Amino acid sequence: MAGEYRAVFDAEVVFVNGGGLRTEGFRLDVLGPEIDDAELAALFVRHLGLLMVADVRITHRTVVEEAHKGGRGTRPAEAPRRRLVELSHVITDGMVTLPGWPAPRITDWLTREASKAKYAPGTEFHVAQIDMIANTGTYLDAPSHRWADGPDLTGVPLDRLADLPGIVVRVPEGTRAVDRLLLAPYDVTGRAVLLHTGWDVHFGTDRYAGSDAPHLTGDGAEWLVAAGAALVGIDSINIDDMTPAAAGERPAHSALLAAGIPVVEHLTGLAALPPEGFRFTAAPPRVTGMGTFPVRAFAVADA
Repeated sequence: MAGEYRAVFDAEVVFVNGGGLRTEGFRLDVLGPEIDDAELAALFVRHLGLLMVADVRITHRTVVEEAHKGGRGTRPAEAPRRRLVELSHVITDGMVTLPGWPAPRITDWLTREASKAKYAPGTEFHVAQIDMIANTGTYLDAPSHRWADGPDLTGVPLDRLADLPGIVVRVPEGTRAVDRLLLAPYDVTGRAVLLHTGWDVHFGTDRYAGSDAPHLTGDGAEWLVAAGAALVGIDSINIDDMTPAAAGERPAHSALLAAGIPVVEHLTGLAALPPEGFRFTAAPPRVTGMGTFPVRAFAVADA
C-alpha cells in the first residue's frame, strides 16, 4: 500500500539480568523511511513487550514500502476524547484575593545568572520564592480551618480531593443566598458540588467583596451534608455570607467542615463545564498543621 513502510532488520538484544535474544530479517511497521536505529530499537522493544532490556543492536536495516501488518506501538496513540478545564485563578505577585489580607510576594531565591556559578558551563536554573498566606487564589479548606480538632491538609483523604464525580448547580443571576430549595433537585451524593454563581468575573475588583456576593446558606449546607456531598465549591469570595448582617457567623463552613466535607473557594471558569458527567480535582500539598492551601482545581470532561 503506497505511503506505508516496514523496516527489515536483524536485532541483538541484551537483558539487564543476563541472557539475550537474536532475530534475523524481522519486519516491523514504521511511520516512514527516515527512522533511525535508536527509534527502531525502542519500537522493537515495545512491539515485543520486552522487559529489562539493557541494549539493542540493530544491523542490516532497510526500509521498504509495504502495507502495515499492525503491532503494538507501531502507530501513534490516538488521543483520548476528553478535555481538561481550568478552574483556578492564576496567583500573581501582589494580587488581592481577600481585601485587607496580605498579598503574595513572588521573588527570586536563585536567579539564572547566579546559578551559572554553581553548575557546569551551559547549565542554569531558576528557583523562585513565594511569601503568602494560605488563603490566596483558589484554595481548599480542610476541617481544621474551622474546627481545632478537625483533620488538617494531611488528614483529608484523596477520595475527597481528586477524581470526584462532579455536578454543577447553576445559580440564577442575582441570587445571593443558595439554600436547600435551589439544591434539592440535584443528586449530590458522593459528588463534588460546584456552585456556579458567575461571581468570578468580579475577582480582583472592589465588587468581588461587595454585599451582593453570592453564598451558601446554613440551611443549604446542612442539606448538602445530609445528602452526602463529597466536596463543595463556589466561584464567589466565600462559601458563607460575609456581610455585617451575618455578624461573623459561618454556618456553611461550620456544617460542611464538621462533616469532613472540604470546601473550595474562589473557583473560576465553571461556565465551561457541563451540568454533570465530569471529574473534579482540587488537591493541595500535604502540609502538616495547615487547614487551608491554594489548589490547582480542574475538571476532566468529555471532548
